[in-house]
Amino acid sequence: MKAMCTVAMVLGLCNLTSARDEKADPVGTWKCEYEIGGQKRESTLVVKKDGDKLVGMMTFQDKQESKLKDVKLKDGDLSFTAEREVMEMKLTIKYKLKVEGDKLKGKAGVEVGGETREFDFEGTRAKKDK
Repeated sequence: MKAMCTVAMVLGLCNLTSARDEKADPVGTWKCEYEIGGQKRESTLVVKKDGDKLVGMMTFQDKQESKLKDVKLKDGDLSFTAEREVMEMKLTIKYKLKVEGDKLKGKAGVEVGGETREFDFEGTRAKKDK
């Protein structure tokens, strides 16, 4: 009985270790949702590999597109910026997201009038690219 418990414990630890070793992979097409000013919004995030770098594009609900800048992935944390034009104002949105399997979740923030406004941001991978 003691041996069976030891084996079960070792196998359980192996599973935990292998789950932790899985690298977060942000590459793919993501359907994203967020809320600003009480209005639900949607966007599409595409992340690709270009050699050893990550690159991508954000397409907002109004079909406005923005090339991602400063795309970084470290320990499952994905960060980047995207520019958006609203009422003739250029806004830089900073994203800090956690990638877990086919889900990403985190915060985005934009500075407006000297004040940073943050909002929750989440997405589900719609397509995994190679």
